[in-house]
Amino acid sequence: MSNTKARLPQPAASEHVALKARNVSFSWESTPLHWLPGDPFATHTINVLHLLLPAGERWFVHVYKQVLPLIRDERLREDVIGFIGQEAMHSQAHDEVLPHLREQGLDPTPYTAQVDWLFEKLLGDRTLPPGRPRQWWLMERVALIAAIEHYTAFLGDWVLNAEELDRRGADPTMLDLLRWHGAEEVEHRSVAFDLFLHVDGGYRRRVRTWAIAFTALVFLWQRGARFFMENDPTLTDGRARLRDFHRAGRAGTLPTTGAMLRSIPRYLSRDYHPSRECSTEQAVAYLASSPAATAAETRANGAL
Repeated sequence: MSNTKARLPQPAASEHVALKARNVSFSWESTPLHWLPGDPFATHTINVLHLLLPAGERWFVHVYKQVLPLIRDERLREDVIGFIGQEAMHSQAHDEVLPHLREQGLDPTPYTAQVDWLFEKLLGDRTLPPGRPRQWWLMERVALIAAIEHYTAFLGDWVLNAEELDRRGADPTMLDLLRWHGAEEVEHRSVAFDLFLHVDGGYRRRVRTWAIAFTALVFLWQRGARFFMENDPTLTDGRARLRDFHRAGRAGTLPTTGAMLRSIPRYLSRDYHPSRECSTEQAVAYLASSPAATAAETRANGAL
């Protein structure tokens, strides 16, 4: 491990909060297939989250359980344990959307099988000799998660501020799922990067794994959007094109291409730290008002 750098990125101390998993639940009976009315493209582009996150966040949890013994800072250990709890809940919540999609004639199994293979096989544990090779592979995956979490926080911040979704009458249950998840991504946005700094922190590794993560996310997202559009039983000529993404970004129903591109140099900056991105105050405020999160809090208090 090599985290003895001349100058490590410094967090904004005021942004730290204690993390806890919220045992949320959602009912999907009244949610239409196109939960953003009249906009199947934006609906399905965001729906890709339901395809990627169950396997991806289970993988996060699996990797972090392996790295826990390497953590020498008690507060970071508590943050990682809180992160694990939140990510496990995210995986479960998005996984529960998939049966609803099947009931509406859109079976995601062919795509999710490929995503499962990616995380369980390609990025899973490998039979490596003990010592340096095994340690290298663990550090690579820790760095990959830090890069991915930069974009989950970016998306979380976007959806918390995407007022156009409200104006267009987005289904309130789906919107609460997305914003509850997005708020928790903003809430724990520093954990993966802090863990990477703690156990490794190498700048070349950060750049390399960012390039892998960004390329994989773009590929998987456009592939997932195409899969949904082509298999939507209500569409006769469903296509997902790059110009549709640009158009939706300008309309406010998806992130803009410019905002995504501007996020790249921020992560690659040597003094980058996630605490200086997004707003913890906004995330905590949403979690205090989220129907699913407040219901989970009420159930938890009633069980005491």
